[in-house]
Amino acid sequence: MPINYLASLTAQERSARANLHLGTSLAFVAGALNAGGFLAIGQYTSHMTGMLSSAADNLVLGHLPLVVTAFLSILSFALGAASTAIMVNYARRNLSGNPYMPALLTESVLLLVFGLMGANLQMHEVVDLSLTAALLCYVMGLQNALVTKISNAEIRTTHVTGLFTDIGIELGKLFYWNREAGIERDHFVAANRTKLRVHLVLVASFFVGGVLGALGFKHLGFSATIPLAIGLVIMSSAPIFKPQA
Repeated sequence: MPINYLASLTAQERSARANLHLGTSLAFVAGALNAGGFLAIGQYTSHMTGMLSSAADNLVLGHLPLVVTAFLSILSFALGAASTAIMVNYARRNLSGNPYMPALLTESVLLLVFGLMGANLQMHEVVDLSLTAALLCYVMGLQNALVTKISNAEIRTTHVTGLFTDIGIELGKLFYWNREAGIERDHFVAANRTKLRVHLVLVASFFVGGVLGALGFKHLGFSATIPLAIGLVIMSSAPIFKPQA
């Protein structure tokens, strides 16, 4: 049943299939928000490496307001991740049912807020950081921490630098020539083809999400996030409607 499948994506009992399908879905969302959000607010919101580099550059150039803006973006991302940790750990100890549902539902609600009120939030700023940008950074941190906890740090969805690094490593192993016959097992080089395939799928999902997100923001504006939010609401609420065994 579809409801059982959706509920399995965020279930405590994990499988490689559930991790891959959840990661693919959330990588698509992250790609759409990151690329589409850039068209809306002129800033990528999951690229904390770039934010920190921007802070360093602007500090040297004497652009102190931009330094503060970069650190506020990083703080928003970190607060999102911290919020996930608090919600998941509290739910594990005090609530029955799915401990990941509160964080995923929070993300979907915030995306609805972004889709319905993004234009208004854009007019309000803290230093030079719009509340819209802060909200997206917060959502990206929340989502990245959520999928990290669900998959036991096997999958990340809001950035692809680490994914491309692992892809490169596995490609290097794949094309490595084990010349000696009967080489010892400890020295035999073999690629993890499953890991390579999973990371390629995640990168592809992020890219497709980015393309469709950019198209959506170009033609629909902030409301392009509403379908994403609805999808996350359905995913996060599926455990509630799952038939009891």
